[in-house]
Amino acid sequence: MANIDQAPSLSMPNLLHVLPAFANETELRLNTIVELNSNTLNKYELITETGHLKLDRVGYSSLAYPFAYGCIPRTWDEDGDPLDIEIVGVTEPLIPGSIVEARVIGIMTFDDGGEVDDKVIAVLADDKRMDHITSFEQLGAHWKKETTYYWEHYKDLKKPGTCRVNGFFDVEKAVEIIKSCEARYLAEISPKIVN
Repeated sequence: MANIDQAPSLSMPNLLHVLPAFANETELRLNTIVELNSNTLNKYELITETGHLKLDRVGYSSLAYPFAYGCIPRTWDEDGDPLDIEIVGVTEPLIPGSIVEARVIGIMTFDDGGEVDDKVIAVLADDKRMDHITSFEQLGAHWKKETTYYWEHYKDLKKPGTCRVNGFFDVEKAVEIIKSCEARYLAEISPKIVN
C-alpha cells in the first residue's frame, strides 16, 4: 500500500488526485487521507489543489471529534469537497496527512446548512480488533446517539440548528454514495487537473 504507481519526481504528487478511492473494492477497503484524530477541537482540511493540511477552524464549542476523520481520494461530494470519512474505534492516534486503509461499515447522511455532506463510517482495515465489525449497527445504540448528537450540535454556538443527521445506512448504500462521488469527481474535478 505504501507505494504509488508513479515514477519518482522532483515535485510531490497530490495523493488526493493520484490514489483511487478503493484500495480493494472487494474487501471494501478505502484509501483515506487522515485529517484529524478524535478528541480534538481543531478542524483540519486538505487543500485540494496542493494536498497539504490547513487549519480550517478551531471548534466553537467544547465538543471534540469523537472519531478520527479524513477524506477519500478521487471523490467529490455535493458540498464541493472530497467525501468525508469517520474512522471509529481507533486505539492509537493517527498521523494527520498520512494514508490509511479503512474498511467501510456504513454511511451517515448529513445536511450541513442546506448542503449534502455525507460521512462514510469505517474502521481501520488492518486493526485485528475491528475484524468482527462489519456494520455500524454493531457499534451499538449509544454510539449512534453520540455521533448524531455531535453532528447536530457541533456548530450550535456559531450557527445553531443548521446541521441535521438524516439517517444511518448499510454498506451497500455507502458504496452507492462513494461511487456517485467518484463519478462527480471524474466529471467536475478531473478535467481541471493540470500535469
